[in-house]
Amino acid sequence: MSKRLWIPVVLTVVIALLLAACQPKATPTPEGPQLGKLKACFIYVGPIGDIGWTHAHDQGRQIVEKEFPWLETAYAESVPEADVERFLDRFIVEEKCDVVFTTSFGFMDGTLVAAQKYPDKIFFHCSGYKRAPNMGTYMADFYQVYYLNGLMAGALTKSGKVGYVAAHPIPEVVRHINAFTLGVREVNPKATVDVRWIFSWYDPAKARQAAEALIAEGVDVLAFTEDSPTVVQVAEEYTNKGQPVYSFGHYSPMAQFGPNSLVSGQLVHWERIYEDILMKVYLGIYNNKNLENVDYWYILGQRGVEMGGDFGVPLNPKFEAPLKAVKVTDPLLGEISVYDLVFKRLEQMTDPAVLFDPFTGPIKDQAGQERVKPGQRLSLFELTTMDWFVEGNIGELPR
Repeated sequence: MSKRLWIPVVLTVVIALLLAACQPKATPTPEGPQLGKLKACFIYVGPIGDIGWTHAHDQGRQIVEKEFPWLETAYAESVPEADVERFLDRFIVEEKCDVVFTTSFGFMDGTLVAAQKYPDKIFFHCSGYKRAPNMGTYMADFYQVYYLNGLMAGALTKSGKVGYVAAHPIPEVVRHINAFTLGVREVNPKATVDVRWIFSWYDPAKARQAAEALIAEGVDVLAFTEDSPTVVQVAEEYTNKGQPVYSFGHYSPMAQFGPNSLVSGQLVHWERIYEDILMKVYLGIYNNKNLENVDYWYILGQRGVEMGGDFGVPLNPKFEAPLKAVKVTDPLLGEISVYDLVFKRLEQMTDPAVLFDPFTGPIKDQAGQERVKPGQRLSLFELTTMDWFVEGNIGELPR
């Protein structure tokens, strides 16, 4: 290049740089990276001390707040589902939250209303299916772990009567009951699972009443969806009096409440979902215009859940020998102990290819009608809209 051509090029670059330097710095927008502080707010349906669902969510909140120096959090606990819109308004208008997480199925419609009302904010709803450009959904689901617990329950019951204390008849709870029953019946085809509804997420008094009523009718294994350790405590009381009743924990570590009766349970890692969502919001990957198709579904393969009554303890050592003593015959695995079957299924479901799924046909419903054909697996949509009981469940499914 000649010197005469080179000089104008240099001048042009210099002028452009000077003009750029004089421009005001861009302020981060909802569409761009959030490079300052980010405030995330959480709305809980129960108290943070419930030792169940809400406690687990709050543990996840605390973990991410400590992990991310740019993150500030706030929360509201024991929020009635019908009152969620008032709390959403407060968090957006008064608390100036950038992201709001609502953590109960019954908060779904109210969250959608708020998302439409505040289109510049970001919302995430847990366990629901309605979304918007600024509202995503997420769930860490237990159906695989409930199935594993069911295998153990089927092996341990002496009466063939297993009980389930259930909160509300929503697809999530129905899915978990069915997965548990499929596990029970795989090991013990004649066993039944008696379902008692208490129509509350957190009501220790109703949970105790239901558990004791089931035991009075001959049930000797209990599982549940209620956000307290009450069912585990009832099982421990009966066991310590000489009437063994086995139980499985729910959502949070409950081994301490049933050292002699709690076999295993389901545990969640909400922090893994919250880490991913909040980092992507902070970096601008998620914004108020691109969440309509964002739906997290974390199961064993995504390390969103684990089996156990305490983290890192998949099975109470007291029950290792009894589970090894019970043998079943599997079409592919041959004769195998229930203990080995549980860990083989755990391995298969944790594999990225998901080599086994509990909802693989043939599966009949409570009335004996085939719902899943041989070799067919239910889709995610079918799992998340489940409104029927599998064969072996006792009790009605309220409509």
